[in-house]
Amino acid sequence: MTARTKKNLARTPLTIFFIGALLTLGGCSSNRFPVLFPGGPVAGTERDLLFIAVALMLIVIVPVFVMVAYFTWHYRASNTRARYMPEWASSMRVEAVMWLVPMAIVGVLSWMVFVYSHTLDPYRPIASKTPPLHVEAISLDWKWVFIYPKQHIATVNELVIPTGRPVSMKLTSDTVMNSFYIPGLVGQIYTMAGMQTRLNMLADKPAHFIGRNTNFSGRDFADQRFAVKAVPAAGFRAWVAQVKKSPKALDAATYGRLVRPGTSDAVTYSAVEPNLFYKVIAKYSPSMMKRIKKNWPADSAALPPKKSFAS
Repeated sequence: MTARTKKNLARTPLTIFFIGALLTLGGCSSNRFPVLFPGGPVAGTERDLLFIAVALMLIVIVPVFVMVAYFTWHYRASNTRARYMPEWASSMRVEAVMWLVPMAIVGVLSWMVFVYSHTLDPYRPIASKTPPLHVEAISLDWKWVFIYPKQHIATVNELVIPTGRPVSMKLTSDTVMNSFYIPGLVGQIYTMAGMQTRLNMLADKPAHFIGRNTNFSGRDFADQRFAVKAVPAAGFRAWVAQVKKSPKALDAATYGRLVRPGTSDAVTYSAVEPNLFYKVIAKYSPSMMKRIKKNWPADSAALPPKKSFAS
């Protein structure tokens, strides 16, 4: 085997790797890999954090694989030029690298966890000149109900939001604990019966996403998905006007049927039972009855103020 042949063979695995990577990334899109192609500032920051964490870990991983390959080749039995040191015991330089580099990485990761835990706080409002759209979400078996309190409409398994406008959500559950997650738009957050949690997000541009429950909740858990459509402001107003023409209303009787275990297609309602979101919480937490008559701004004002997430 000639030297040229050996050199070409050495390049073959690297060539195959890069060709495979290009072919894989060539088919990437925001629909297939939403985490890598985010549609909003929150998911964008989470994606950047993921890349930074991976890059930091590669500082250790890459040298290890390089040294394994180098030592295997250099200290092969047929290489008579390799130094044989049976008495070698330790090296301060090697010890320093082995301890200081991982310690530095852990220190940087710890600092990032602290900073980004506050930056990506789901309760933290997104800074914008446009007032947020308020949405109330209720997880059921095995479907999602979305209430637009200001628009007095509701949907099942369909969340439509305007682009460029923050969305401020309240979430609860009328069943076991669920996990609300929209890859490419916002991170996951749990919903629990008798409790209320909050989530803030924003879509930068028109796009379609698939939201889901990522916490196992029973038989049809895998089908508990909902469509998320980010549309321009004019498109959102047109959609609201269309929903208000729906003959269906989400009253107490309709909700009673909806809460029964089972899956559902997307449904729209032109009217909603007053304070339905709070009544669902009050079923499990009677103390919440005192807050049922309070509207959204009053309820939001009861929380301690937080700095905005700069979009």
